[in-house]
Amino acid sequence: MKIRIRLAGHVCGLIFFCSLAACAPSTTDKPGATPAPRSDSDTSANDPRAGEGQRAGTKESETGSSSLKQMQEGKSSATPASSPLKDVFYEFDRYDLSADARGTLRANADWLKSNPSARVEIEGHCDERGTNEYNLALGAKRAQVAKDFLINQGVATERLVTISYGKEAPACFEPNEECRVKNRRARFVMFTEVPTS
Repeated sequence: MKIRIRLAGHVCGLIFFCSLAACAPSTTDKPGATPAPRSDSDTSANDPRAGEGQRAGTKESETGSSSLKQMQEGKSSATPASSPLKDVFYEFDRYDLSADARGTLRANADWLKSNPSARVEIEGHCDERGTNEYNLALGAKRAQVAKDFLINQGVATERLVTISYGKEAPACFEPNEECRVKNRRARFVMFTEVPTS
């Protein structure tokens, strides 16, 4: 009887480990698929730019700085009133665009079309309610919906990148609804390429 229990335990363990191996990401290309771009982890450990992702080789313009940079400086990530690109705001736990948000995005698209050298990082933000993981996913959806709208308005896709900060980079820090409304947003930060001479 003990041998059967041990054998069943070993079989269950073997099945468990095999199922984990089956869930591991594949490092081989699938037939007919385009090869995935190399990740930052594939770069040399001595590369000072490792981990910079899509922002490598770029700098922010004087018209705005990323929420990450503002957080590192201990500042609010609120968009300056002088910015030509305005934030888009969302309802609680939503990423669909209201009529006001569509109007703001149309104005942002018009500005971008008349300034073709401008490149924009669209940041997705949430209020402080919910888990980090949930808010990062929601922020990503908010940024992507704003990007998709701008593309449909005629802005070239290669000029737009998205990032989600979830609840980690608030524009307002008070724990009330007036402040939460300001934090549920897509924010637009312009950046330019660094000269390579």
